[in-house]
Parts: sequence; structure tokens; C-alpha cells
Amino acid sequence: MGWPLLHSMPASFSGVTRHAWVALGYVSLFSMLIGFVFWYRGLAQGGIAAVGQLQLLQPFMGLMLAATLLGEEVSLLMAAISLAVVACVAGAKKFA
Repeated sequence: MGWPLLHSMPASFSGVTRHAWVALGYVSLFSMLIGFVFWYRGLAQGGIAAVGQLQLLQPFMGLMLAATLLGEEVSLLMAAISLAVVACVAGAKKFA
């Protein structure tokens, strides 16, 4: 057996376009490096427990942005579950 990476790695990187390398660099630099600087700064300012609970809302904010900006369809069940999770986070934040 081996690492899945080694089995799926191309024989040559010549087929990888410049746009793909730029995209990899962007994701590596901004999402992974610079994003963490702001994330840890926010944790330090807001407190780990409070900010950590707010992070639970991140998928639902993404759902809202996808519906608003990209026109994605949000079903009634998705909206109900989102509201239930928001209510649980709000309750946990109130009693924490």
C-alpha cells in the first residue's frame, strides 16, 4: 500500500497550468497563512470560548451568502435546521 498522494500524483507537472499554480499560491497564502493571523487575533480579543461558539455559525452564514450572492436554492428544511442551530448557539452563549 502507499500514500494516496503518490498514487494520484501526475508523472509530470508540465500539464498544470499557470492559473492552477497561482490559485494554489493564493489559497496557501491567504487562506492558510494570513487568514490564521486574523483568526488568532480575533480569538485573543474575543475569547476562545465565545469566538469558538460563533464559529459554529460559519456554515450557515456560508449558506446565506450562497443563497444571496449565487442564487442557490435553500429548502425549508435547510432553513429550519439553520435556525435551530442558531438558537442552540445563542442559548449556549447566554448560559456559558
